[in-house]
Amino acid sequence: MPGRDLRFRLSIEFLEAVNGTRKAVTLPNGQSLEINVPPGIDDGQVLRLVGRGEPGAGGAPPGNALIEIHVRPHRLFRREGDDIRLDLPITLKEAVLGARIQVPTPTGPVMVSIPKGSNTGKVLRLKGKGAPRSDGTHGDLYAALRIMLPDRPDAELEAFAEGWQAGSSYNPRQGMEA
Repeated sequence: MPGRDLRFRLSIEFLEAVNGTRKAVTLPNGQSLEINVPPGIDDGQVLRLVGRGEPGAGGAPPGNALIEIHVRPHRLFRREGDDIRLDLPITLKEAVLGARIQVPTPTGPVMVSIPKGSNTGKVLRLKGKGAPRSDGTHGDLYAALRIMLPDRPDAELEAFAEGWQAGSSYNPRQGMEA
């Protein structure tokens, strides 16, 4: 009679799931296993370790170890399928004038151009910077711009806004009447 399959749950960090990792785990029977977590694994996926379950009876093969992966949330990144989402804070100056800024990705920072006149909510696509797929390609990273004003009042910025004549005639809520 074949051995029973053993089921386990392994929690890993978001970046370990995206980039892959090796983990040492100790089973309840004291056996230690080295687990290769492949790049791009998703929350809830199950790794099957053939022959690592309970021993079989009467010379039958052992069961398997089934490891369910739990991916902890990341403070910056969110996964949607093979794509990764990121809220990217930018300054008012970067939004108005455009800029080249450093953007975090799961594999390290990259330089990205912020177009002139960018608004909060504009989404930049970083092709191939998402989670790896089984076919060797990658999803994309989508960075949603968020214009952030300084935490403390800025007298120079306030004076500019007071004197900005064109700002008085622009109504971003035009057409929103119920």
